[in-house]
Amino acid sequence: MTNIYFVRHATPDRTHGTDATYPLTPKGQQDVAMVTAYLQDKNIDAVLSSPFKRSYDTVVDFAKSVGLTVEVIEDFRERKISNEWIGEDEFRTFAKNQWADHTYKLPDGESYLEVQTRNIAALTDVLTRYDGKNLVVGTHGTALGSIIFFYDVSFTFEEWQAMPMPWVAKLTFDGQKFISVEKICLFQIAQSAPRSETRKRSGAMPCVVAGVGAEPHLDEVLNV
Repeated sequence: MTNIYFVRHATPDRTHGTDATYPLTPKGQQDVAMVTAYLQDKNIDAVLSSPFKRSYDTVVDFAKSVGLTVEVIEDFRERKISNEWIGEDEFRTFAKNQWADHTYKLPDGESYLEVQTRNIAALTDVLTRYDGKNLVVGTHGTALGSIIFFYDVSFTFEEWQAMPMPWVAKLTFDGQKFISVEKICLFQIAQSAPRSETRKRSGAMPCVVAGVGAEPHLDEVLNV
């Protein structure tokens, strides 16, 4: 069996840089500790990542802790929305439109189907090269959501929208055959570990549950 731990990046600082170079916020940097702690006992053989800084920086601490380097895979990058920045209200409408119509896109942007197609192509190659291994992949909200939906069409827009930063989905394969997906809330794991350093540093909080409680802030719904 091949086990792939897809790690959605921690919270980025979108006030600095470009989509490819956004750094993590101070809280995002702290939350990386949860990722590193969770992966320590998973017998990881290789660490891969989107080329975008926020995803790379979320998994590189773990890679260094176990003596691995990070292999960057260009096609694991996030969806391109457009050449122009869109506001919160516009994004909500855009995201719903993309979920309803997988070919929908803004000028100079990518459709959900295009993002899914290149991410699945990259994953297919990874499954061939790392058959039977345990892997980590640093990824993004929409990229990861499109991968999960490819194998599990019951994955809903509300679940996608509720994905926090960081977040982990473990996908298991037998060769190229999809076996299962396990969705892992690092915040709940940290919260259930009293007095842990991870909990102290992360300010552990429950994961947002779709349809329950306050609507997430733009940083949570802007799944890029």
